[in-house]
Amino acid sequence: LPAANLDEAALVTDIALYPVDHLLTLSGHLGGSQPVSPASVIRPEGVAVDGPDLRDVHGQTLARRALEVAAAGRHNLLMMGPPGSGKSMLANRLPGILPPLDEHEALQTAALRSVAGLGYAANDWSTRPFRAPHHTASAVALVGGGSMPRPGEISLAHNGVLFLDELPEFDMRVLEVLREPLESGRILISRAARQAEFPADFQLVAAMNPCPCGYAADPARACATCSHERAARYQQRVSGPLRDRIDIQIEVPAIPRPELLDGWRQPAEDSAMVRARVAAAWQRQIDRQGVGNARLDLAGAKRHCGLSNAGERLLANAIDRLGLSARAFHRILRVARTIADLDAATAIAEHHISEAVGYRRLDRA
Repeated sequence: LPAANLDEAALVTDIALYPVDHLLTLSGHLGGSQPVSPASVIRPEGVAVDGPDLRDVHGQTLARRALEVAAAGRHNLLMMGPPGSGKSMLANRLPGILPPLDEHEALQTAALRSVAGLGYAANDWSTRPFRAPHHTASAVALVGGGSMPRPGEISLAHNGVLFLDELPEFDMRVLEVLREPLESGRILISRAARQAEFPADFQLVAAMNPCPCGYAADPARACATCSHERAARYQQRVSGPLRDRIDIQIEVPAIPRPELLDGWRQPAEDSAMVRARVAAAWQRQIDRQGVGNARLDLAGAKRHCGLSNAGERLLANAIDRLGLSARAFHRILRVARTIADLDAATAIAEHHISEAVGYRRLDRA
């Protein structure tokens, strides 16, 4: 292999590496006249780097719980609220409560970064990717492309988190491209001369204001410029089919002053405590069905998300009241299964369904 790629190749264990820096050296090695000695390399161990911690988030009990449920089942998450309510702060703390990458996932992540020409740092070995493209990003930047196709942000977020802040500010055509990879976990890029397929199994976390100025839902601040109709048009920039693919949709209101002060006096749980519960829930899902709950297909949901008669009635009433789609029904079931896993419960109980339905709050708007 090229000597310049030795550090990347060293990430793969149990293989002999023969670095060469010139084609003549390679020719001599293959011909036997100048054998190249295998390199003696040891894969550098990743060093855990402390990232943003959940203990820094004061208040927002509902949003913190929703973030934990999203992490436990790898569910997509949409947060809507005024500026300064903590949406970005919460999103940035999601990687810290996710289990580390396993060997296979870490190699996939390293390979995608290499193909994109970004290189790979040893400290990132077990850390799940977190990508946060700006809302001005083009479709090519987001999904990949070019004359020699390269992976975009959704592939660089493979096995990790894609955070889209100010979601309605993204070009609507760019957002619609996300629908297929959100279902399949892959993206196919077609060009005149070739096709390229890249992995894109990411967890989407999105944040948005309720209106252009941001304060339509904030009782403490008057929204003088945004009528109800203007706010509705702004929210409709995120299409129904895309929203349907987001399992958990919550409001993140401004934090009342007493709640903020209480948070200073009595810090909340830190990321390590939440991560332990999330890891246990992940393991239950893998042991039971081999995949996370967010990746359960319809047959898998029927097999593993059984409901009691009372649970079925509760969910049916919620669907009628909120006018939810069949896809949303399926997603509520999977979220309820995750909540049950966090409780170490074998069966989905009514209170698990009630909580899962509560995470479709934006469907009521």
